Amino acid sequence: MIVKEEFLSRLRKIFDLNLYEVKVWTALLSRGVSTAGELSTISDVPRSRTYDILESLDKKGFVIMKLGKPIKFVALKPDEVIDRVKRNLVTNANEKSKRLDQLKGDEVLKELTTLFTQGIKYVEPSDLSGSLKGRQNIYNHLDMMIREAEKSVTIVTTEEGLNRKLEALMPSLEKAKKNKIKIRIAAPITESNVKIARELSKVAEIRNVKDLRARFAIIDSKQMMFMLMDDNKVHASYDVGVWISTDFFAKNLENMFDLSWNTFEVFKK
Repeated sequence: MIVKEEFLSRLRKIFDLNLYEVKVWTALLSRGVSTAGELSTISDVPRSRTYDILESLDKKGFVIMKLGKPIKFVALKPDEVIDRVKRNLVTNANEKSKRLDQLKGDEVLKELTTLFTQGIKYVEPSDLSGSLKGRQNIYNHLDMMIREAEKSVTIVTTEEGLNRKLEALMPSLEKAKKNKIKIRIAAPITESNVKIARELSKVAEIRNVKDLRARFAIIDSKQMMFMLMDDNKVHASYDVGVWISTDFFAKNLENMFDLSWNTFEVFKK
């Protein structure tokens, strides 16, 4: 059986399988029912690995082990596989989420926190920085920064970026508002995002900036994140952000921003 490498590569990404797993799975799909030995020959996967791979595929919901001797495996319809894989993903995600929630009161978290708080004393300020690739990772880190804010949150974003902020950051911004944290957001306000601006104005002071296209955030004049790409020209997967924790740089940048803040147009709800 010959299956194009490009097709196998797509299957690996879609179903999160390794190369041997997709080879054995597609081989079984072509036969319907088969033994591990037969599938080893068809898929060109080492015989010593084939049975373990089939057991793995069975657990993941791709195949069924048939009773009897010799042991055979039955292929499921692809649409049934998709449904099973989806259910397994949801179940596994829920289980992992519960385990992580349970850690909040566990000794493991206390030990991890002790390691962090004791070790952080010896970290140079310049080491507290990093790059984030992919817009989802950027927003995850920005959300964490907002949740840790104690005094102020300053966000400068683009017309398109303002729309994304509502969905990604609104829960954390609402909590920050309740904690009496000062929140300021500056962005171009147009017909495409005026409704979003109104929603965000419930938790933040909004200013309309017409001639500034920038993307950065400053938290408590201590941490900042700035995006390196124009979000109008880069795919979300290739977006890049840089996070820095430094009082000196963040405070001075915010002081410069304060001078411009009063020149921005006040957004009227």
